[in-house]
Amino acid sequence: MAKALMIMGTGSDVGKSLVTAGLCRAFTNRGLKVRPFKPQNMSNNAAVTADGGEIGRAQALQARACRVEPTTAMNPVLLKPEQETGAQVVVRGKRVASMTAREYFKKRSIYLPQTVAAFEELQADADLIFVEGAGSASEINLRASDIANFGFARALNLPVMLVGDIHRGGVIASIIGTLEVIDPADKALIVGSLINRFHGDPNLFSDGKSFIEICSGLPCWGPLPDYPDARLLPPEDVLALDHVEEKSGGQFKIVVPRLPRIANFDDLDPLRQEEGVSLHIIQPGNPLPNDADLIILPGSKSTISDFEFLLAQGWDVDIRAHVRQGKSVLGICGGYQMLGQSIADPKGIEGVPKTFAGLGMLDVKTTLSEQKQLRLENAAHAKNNAPLAGYHMHMGETIGADRNNPFAMVGDKPEGAMSTNGQVIGTYLHGLFAADHFRRKFLEELGAKTSQTLEFEARIDQILDGFAAHLESHVNLDEIAAAMRIPENLIGKST
Repeated sequence: MAKALMIMGTGSDVGKSLVTAGLCRAFTNRGLKVRPFKPQNMSNNAAVTADGGEIGRAQALQARACRVEPTTAMNPVLLKPEQETGAQVVVRGKRVASMTAREYFKKRSIYLPQTVAAFEELQADADLIFVEGAGSASEINLRASDIANFGFARALNLPVMLVGDIHRGGVIASIIGTLEVIDPADKALIVGSLINRFHGDPNLFSDGKSFIEICSGLPCWGPLPDYPDARLLPPEDVLALDHVEEKSGGQFKIVVPRLPRIANFDDLDPLRQEEGVSLHIIQPGNPLPNDADLIILPGSKSTISDFEFLLAQGWDVDIRAHVRQGKSVLGICGGYQMLGQSIADPKGIEGVPKTFAGLGMLDVKTTLSEQKQLRLENAAHAKNNAPLAGYHMHMGETIGADRNNPFAMVGDKPEGAMSTNGQVIGTYLHGLFAADHFRRKFLEELGAKTSQTLEFEARIDQILDGFAAHLESHVNLDEIAAAMRIPENLIGKST
């Protein structure tokens, strides 16, 4: 039976996902069978699995770190925010409901047996499992019926490592404060802490490390120095877009409007790394620059509300002016739907049933439906026949005359649409720019000069190996391995 360790954080975006991925690759490189797990995730950045479902993007990256295909067992409960107080609930890769936050908190304990069953499914074929928590470990207001952090850890008697981010400041207080406010039975599961994203001379933190160890009575692993290349790995949390490092310097300028429910924004990562390209995420309140060469309308978890937001920002005016200049627009998934003549939601999938006009730049119409399409695809660009791979993850059917001028071909089936003059392009294919030859050909046909050297997928693995070596150099992984133990299913027993 596999041993396990749960990685929790003092807050959101402290590096739990990255540390988990690094541990997965480091111990995989030691010759062990390792698996990632996250009982409950909240993210609109999702990945399609080989078994036909969807999970959080971070767990897909962690599976890659383990050199295995991602499966729905690795993230049995996924929450995809649709509005400020509600989300789509995905269980074992399939949408089961849309709930308000209040409704979900009342019902979420019913998913605990399913999360434990998924964990045990992985445990049967692994040596080690690294379990990632969600948000902050000290959210005592959310502790009742929790399945994401200590609720899950207590159910299986899992040892816990607490991660804090020194880059944010106050890391000593965040770790000691977490230990002080959580339930004593939860605290008893913590076996150590890790200081993440350290800058400068690690010896300068020796007193801080000693203080943490004395106050907690537990080892403090690290500090782990910052690893800059980790920023090139696919992000999961939309918070990453608030402080994304804009890729500048390239002459070909791509701009992307930041939509409130932007989804699968890792589609943009290969463009961010491509030489000759500058990528700019345009925050609300700012116009889309008139010197852009390409506008990309990204995927959206709530196409209708995000489109209404786009109109309220006046971005539709900017897009029309951009096209009048003879420049191109690419819509991906929800962005594709927005480019059409209309979007209909007769069953109220995204709220009140309605039909409204789109941007009218493609001669297509979309009808939203309850059935979500989830599948991996191998395709070829219709214009230059360059191969690409991607995935479909959408709820809707799009029809219309411009579908006769497809963006790509999946076998003998057309995919997406292009306007008659080729300026406006729509596709449901996420992940398309990871294909190096296609990405270069597509950009060059629009006037960009690419590097011809970026091998995006290979670079991801190089970064994972580099970060794993970084962990081996700066953290005592043998001590962490010794702190792991075989879980014990305590559901139904007194804990």
